[in-house]
Amino acid sequence: MTMTPLLSLRPVRTTDSAQLLALNSAAVPAVNDLGPDELAALIATSHSAIAVVSDAEPDTVLGFAILFAAGADYASENYRYFSGRAESFLYVDRIVVAAGHRGRGLGARLYSAVFDAARALPVDVVFCEVNLRPANPESLAFHKRLGFSEIGQQSTKNDAVVVSLLSAPVSGVRSAPGR
Repeated sequence: MTMTPLLSLRPVRTTDSAQLLALNSAAVPAVNDLGPDELAALIATSHSAIAVVSDAEPDTVLGFAILFAAGADYASENYRYFSGRAESFLYVDRIVVAAGHRGRGLGARLYSAVFDAARALPVDVVFCEVNLRPANPESLAFHKRLGFSEIGQQSTKNDAVVVSLLSAPVSGVRSAPGR
């Protein structure tokens, strides 16, 4: 019988940058590509950046999320959409799980930390977006299971991408499960 490794959440560290860039690049086009300076700027202006790691290898990032609170100096088209519709929220700019670790609960674990962060702010809603074009049906299904619902659609990146703009009430999601 194979044991599931114990997982932990921790803040992203500056020493994680190369791993985050590799994970992010492997997830394109579900997320936009980033260079080292863009990633550093994103993390520096974010509310928080969270990594999920195996307790056996705490320096190896298996997935991450980058979050922005309302009022951030952030020019993202999708962030601006949500900013125009709510005064208080937490926005998931990106959530990425390593390809070999998808379907093992890491995304749900990251999202439980997202909702814990939202409760700590405190805010009542979490926003994110998922690509419709190019299609990302696995992510749409995942977000629906978490309680997200579509509140709009938007064409971005000079019409190269169409996203489903999603919202989930903080009260509808439980905290991170124990180990």
